[in-house]
Amino acid sequence: MEKYRLVPEQLVYENTLSEAQFFRPQPLSPEGMLLVHDAGYVERMLGNTLHDKELRAIGFPRSEALILRERIIMQGTVDAARLALEHGIAANFAGGTHHAFAGRGEGFCLMNDFALAAAHLLAEKRIHKALIFDLDVHQGNGSAHIFRDEPRVFTFSMHGRHNYPHHKERSDIDIELDDGTGDTEYLALTARWIEETLDTAEPDIVFYLCGVDVLASDKLGRLALSREGCKERDRLVLQACRRHKVPVCFALGGGYSPHIRDIVEAHANTFRLAMEIYG
Repeated sequence: MEKYRLVPEQLVYENTLSEAQFFRPQPLSPEGMLLVHDAGYVERMLGNTLHDKELRAIGFPRSEALILRERIIMQGTVDAARLALEHGIAANFAGGTHHAFAGRGEGFCLMNDFALAAAHLLAEKRIHKALIFDLDVHQGNGSAHIFRDEPRVFTFSMHGRHNYPHHKERSDIDIELDDGTGDTEYLALTARWIEETLDTAEPDIVFYLCGVDVLASDKLGRLALSREGCKERDRLVLQACRRHKVPVCFALGGGYSPHIRDIVEAHANTFRLAMEIYG
């Protein structure tokens, strides 16, 4: 997507970030994928032999270039999580692939980057507990299912009640929003639940999915947040994590407004706030 190029370009242009602050990941290894994803699914994906039915659910055509891109994105979030533990906050300019299950992909997600990053940190004994705080407009159904029996990873999703996916999985906490939910109600819920989940989960790291498909301008979102409301949402989450002294790894997630400038500006606001709060 074009935003993956434009957001970092804008942030460098305005001097919010410098090139020295970027890292460039290598592709995630097959062994790294197996911490979350089923062996048969990984084998078919790496061999570019996913079934037609699987590809239809994912929404992408068969492509070796796509698989390589996804492996780089996955490693990017794993690397960002490690950097967040070191520096307090880090991000992936892509990522947020929360619709991928252990044995299948869907909704433009082949693998689940937050699940993989959490699994790597747990396996490396860098953390004991993680919180996935998902504020994309779509439920993090893959993350919820992957960690349904894993007490060390707490999953929270606040999403549109009538939006994709039609069948919702059960997160540790799900907050469903009606169509047209705007700034006032949304921000009150964000302020409440970021505090409650931090207190309940007691995480060593927060994985924050900050999709901007909550904007009123979004073609798919069905909510009604203003750009300032979306920015305030990010401020509430990042400030709460800072107060609780919990590192944050964030990924961009969705954003489908008709005008690319609305998407870029909303995503750029998250990085501006990260630099303001953690800089």
